[in-house]
Amino acid sequence: MDHLLKPVSSSSIEAVGYDADNRTLHVKFNSGATYSYEDVDAEQHRALIEADSIGAHFSKHIRPHYQGRKGSEAIRASARQQ
Repeated sequence: MDHLLKPVSSSSIEAVGYDADNRTLHVKFNSGATYSYEDVDAEQHRALIEADSIGAHFSKHIRPHYQGRKGSEAIRASARQQ
């Protein structure tokens, strides 16, 4: 499954996953909280994981533009849609 969370190098984000079929970005923060962001295109996902500062990129390009859904339930809901 492509959307499984993969560790990233960031002081605020622990891991990122992307479900291309459902266009859903999954983000696990270092606090342990996990959020899912729907209707995110693959280009935005790629830009996030390739950013020099993943946390800064997320704060500028993802958080203000996509509504996040908190919790592991959001990831399970995305997985059920496949």
